[in-house]
Amino acid sequence: MERRALKHALYAVRDESAALDIVQEAMLKLTEKYHAQPAAELPPLFQRILQNTIHDHFRRSKIRAWWTPLASMFQSAEEGDDYDILESVPATGPAGSSSETPYNTLNQKQIFSEIEKALEKLPARQREAFLLRYWEEMDVAETAAVMGCSQGSVKTHCSRAVHSLSVLLAARGITL
Repeated sequence: MERRALKHALYAVRDESAALDIVQEAMLKLTEKYHAQPAAELPPLFQRILQNTIHDHFRRSKIRAWWTPLASMFQSAEEGDDYDILESVPATGPAGSSSETPYNTLNQKQIFSEIEKALEKLPARQREAFLLRYWEEMDVAETAAVMGCSQGSVKTHCSRAVHSLSVLLAARGITL
């Protein structure tokens, strides 16, 4: 049952380490919640749990994919893996204070909220192209393959997305 489950998860996510994690998580859920069930009922239960765990994996990936470009817009090439996005937003508190204050924290949250709203306003194809290119760091050819369109369409969607985001954010007084 384990090998079949691993093959199924690997086929779904196309990443061996992620597939192993998914199968392990599904097995843990099965043993935690259904340990008292008769052995004959476990295989179909496990298949349902495995399917749900795969769906959860994709939901989490989608959320990560949505936020990664947002975070990467603030990171420069010189900064390493220890980069903290919140440190990149300049503090503009009262009297030029650069320390963490409630004002600065609120200001940062408002900026991120505005960026999130701007991303939501993009047409679906522009948002998809933007997130795949700049968050997932796919090249134009990979993005075109995922989106099922030409490379020229990807370039057009990305260009329009960047322009729309800059206009939307500038209208709110945010320049990145």
